[in-house]
Formats: sequence, structure tokens, C-alpha cells
Amino acid sequence: MLATLFAFQVLAPAASLAQAPDDPSQVNVEEHDQNIAVNLRYDNEPVEGVRIVVSGGDYEAEATTNDRGQARIGVPTTDPYEVLVDEETLPEGVTVTGDNPITVTYGSQFFQPANFFLGEGERQTTGMLAQFTERLMNGINFGLMLALASIGLSLIFGTTGLTNFAHAEMVTFGAVMAWFLGVQLGLPIWIAIILAVALSGVLGLAVDASIWRPLRRRGLGLVQLMILTIGLSLAGRYVFQLFIGGGTEQLPGAGGTRHQIIGPIRLSTVDMVSMGISLVVLGLVAFWLLRTRTGKATRAVADNRSLASASGIDVEAVTRIVWVAGGALAGLSGILWAYFRPGIKWDMGVQILLLIFAAVVLGGLGTAFGALVGALAIGILVEVSTLWIPSDIKYVGALGVLILILLVRPQGLLGRRERIG
Repeated sequence: MLATLFAFQVLAPAASLAQAPDDPSQVNVEEHDQNIAVNLRYDNEPVEGVRIVVSGGDYEAEATTNDRGQARIGVPTTDPYEVLVDEETLPEGVTVTGDNPITVTYGSQFFQPANFFLGEGERQTTGMLAQFTERLMNGINFGLMLALASIGLSLIFGTTGLTNFAHAEMVTFGAVMAWFLGVQLGLPIWIAIILAVALSGVLGLAVDASIWRPLRRRGLGLVQLMILTIGLSLAGRYVFQLFIGGGTEQLPGAGGTRHQIIGPIRLSTVDMVSMGISLVVLGLVAFWLLRTRTGKATRAVADNRSLASASGIDVEAVTRIVWVAGGALAGLSGILWAYFRPGIKWDMGVQILLLIFAAVVLGGLGTAFGALVGALAIGILVEVSTLWIPSDIKYVGALGVLILILLVRPQGLLGRRERIG
């Protein structure tokens, strides 16, 4: 009887957490199978009313500790998560003496609890300017990565008129191939990335040769082709799930310590390499479009396919080149997205598909440089907006700004006016 009473006293807090759906100390517990428990104590006394933020990949949630100094937050995957204590919500004169945030990992059956050490001390607060600068750098990094996929999609739309919803799976394909070559086959990660980008270009060529070119020759309408891309997207998504499962895989070197660059700007080595690669590749794409004969022919086909054909340009050859370039750019974007999140999932491409389309539409349909400008604008808006709105709806905020801009300039930022009717 004593053992039963003792067990009841120990388990009662956990039971109350599970049965109080409106309790701010438990968030998303019912929605997800896994959850992270947080404990806060100061001088062996629980600390109530402290804001806790759990983040990982593109998921973020927050809770508030209860009168036992506990909080529990449900998470969708078994990947590592960062748990942060908002020190501004701690009692006066109390601060976190250990690491903040801390990373929790999944064991054999559950996540390790997040136990924070509190003590007396002066809290280091982050000013609004520092937070803005940090999110601005994250937005530029995200926007550059988004631009790679957006330019590929814009080139394909401009040369063929195809609204390709399966572009998301081309993004996923690059990341999955990098993981397969670099982790499963054990190749050096740089070689794996180069091969994954090359295979992504081959995939673009193969898809065009086997599906889109025969359908173009049959004169199939753009609406039917668009519906077919949706079906192809669904098929590819579940092939990836069959191949890598429903969990999240990591590429070698993901994450890492952030380094102080200038003032409040802190970037990890992966962030700096990612931004450098994006800038170099985007510069090469710009040079190709502006300075080479093939690039000029691509712009001509995107501007007017029939007139380009009448001028002697091999339109089908240009289309094949565009599919190779679009596939390679999408694959590279997927690899950088896997490092940014971090992690690879079977549906990772579709998670940013609407943002890719938003960047293309915002910049101007069919214009590669417009896609670049639109992607940077969307990336910065998404990250900076979290200063004022919850991170769960940051993508909605970017799409809202897109609607407002298009109401003023329907052709997009760099698009041109067209006469209709």
C-alpha cells in the first residue's frame, strides 16, 4: 500500500499534465507521440511562469512552466531539438548558469528531459537590433537557398509554360541523393554533393524526355499538364517515403557552433559555406544567361517560344538544357535546405513549395532575375517577421505580403505588363 501511494504521488504530476489540454505547461502533447519534458528549479524550489521554447528543423513550439516548475511539449519527430529558457521571464536576479539553449536527443523509448541549472547572476539580454540583425542574416541565407529552386522553376515555366508542382520532389531528390551517397555509401560529403547535383540534372533531363516532351508533341494543354505534375509530385513523395522512411535523416556536418562575425552577427561554418555556394552558383547562372549564346537563346525562348523557333533557335535543345539546369539547381537547393533545417524528410520539398511559387510570382513569372529578387524578399520576410508574429505562421505572413504587392503590381517586381484580350 505504501508503494502504491508513493507511485501515485510520483506519477500524479505527469497524469495531470496529460489530462489538462488547456494547461499552458503542456503544448501539442496530444498531437504528437513524442514529447520533451522540461524541469526548472532554483534553490531546490520549482520556478513557475517561465517561457520555454522548443525548436528543431522547421518546427517550433513554446510552453510556460507550471507551479511544479515543469513543462511538456510534444514534437513531431525523434530528431534532436533545442530547448531554450526565455531568461526575461525568470524571477529578478535569477539566470541560467549552464547552457541555454540545450540540445535534447531521443533515447531508446523517449527524449531525455531538459533540466536547467539556475542561479543568481546578471542576465544577458538581447536587444531588438541584435535580434533583427540575426534574423536578417538567416533570411538572406534562406532567401539565397530559395532562389536556387525558384530560378530553376522560373526557367522551366518561361521556356515551356509548365507550372511544375513536382519541382518540390526535385528539391527532395537532391537532398536524398546526397544522404544516400554521403551516409549510406560513405563517400566524402563534397563528392556526394557534387554527384547528387549531377544526378538531379540527369533526373530533370530524364523526366522531360520521358514525360513532358512526348506530351508537348501531342499538344496536351497546360492545365492537363499541371494536373499531371500534381500526380507526379504525390507519386515521387511516397517513393521517397518508401526509400528513407518517415523519420528525419541528417547530412554529415549539420548544425555546428555559431561564430561571432561582426557585432551581433553569428553564423555557423555551414551557414557561411551555404551562403558562399549560393552566391557563386547564382553568379554563374547570371553569367550564363547574360553572356553565353545558350543563355541568350534561353532568354529568347522564355520571352517568345514561337518567335525564337522562327528565328532559327533549336527550341527543344534549349528546353532540354533548361530542364538539366532546373533539376541541378533544385537538387542543390534541397541539399542546402537539408543543412538549414537541418534534416532530410520525405516531404521536405513540399514544405517550401508555396514559398518557391511565391518567389517566382513576386519576382515576375518566367523571369530568372525576378525569381532571385522575389526569393530574397520572401526569405527575409519569413525570418524577420518572427520578431512580431509567432513562428508557426511566419510563412503565412510572407504570402500575405505577396498578395499586397501583387495588388499594386500584378506583373511582379521585375515582370512586364502584358495585354490580355
